[in-house]
Amino acid sequence: MKTLKILTVLICFVSLTAFTITTDGGYKVGDVATDFSLKNIDGKMVSLSDYKSAKGFIIIFTCNTCPYAVAYEDRIVALDKKYAHKGYPVIAIMPNDTDVKPGDNMQAMQARAKAKGFTFPYLIDKSQKIYPQYGATKTPHVYILEKTIDGNIVKYIGAIDDNYQDAAAVKTKYAENAIDALLAGKEIEQKTTRAIGCSIKTK
Repeated sequence: MKTLKILTVLICFVSLTAFTITTDGGYKVGDVATDFSLKNIDGKMVSLSDYKSAKGFIIIFTCNTCPYAVAYEDRIVALDKKYAHKGYPVIAIMPNDTDVKPGDNMQAMQARAKAKGFTFPYLIDKSQKIYPQYGATKTPHVYILEKTIDGNIVKYIGAIDDNYQDAAAVKTKYAENAIDALLAGKEIEQKTTRAIGCSIKTK
């Protein structure tokens, strides 16, 4: 009986670890995200404040070289196509140090965006100051913000969905569910999930 109780506690702990823990630092759900100004692949600087009519943002830390990020590229494009006109555009940010990962440099970002038909800004966090503010640890790592009179409030943190390997086998679309709830004025049921991907590269 004691063994069964211990096993039950362990299972609960593992479940919580798998689905609710995101990162030890950075923003938590409910925090106000500060604005940034980062260079886009077209050479222009982009800030959240540029989006006057946005209701919020789908911020995704991603890159060219991580297999997980590559596996999600088409789904990221689909997110922007589905939600940008509803007020929630995608803003992709490449957080890696390009000396460590030359395949993520600006030229490579431009080529990748063109090849995949990115419909959203693809920014470079060259100084690597923005991703630690958010607390991003993986590529991809998603932060959904809602624009309010109090600022851009973090509403969801984590993964895009529950199956990076096969889009057709996805059972739960975490990011879409969160945005749909916000658009409907409802509470988000699952506000944090565990981001699955490659670690962000620094020197």
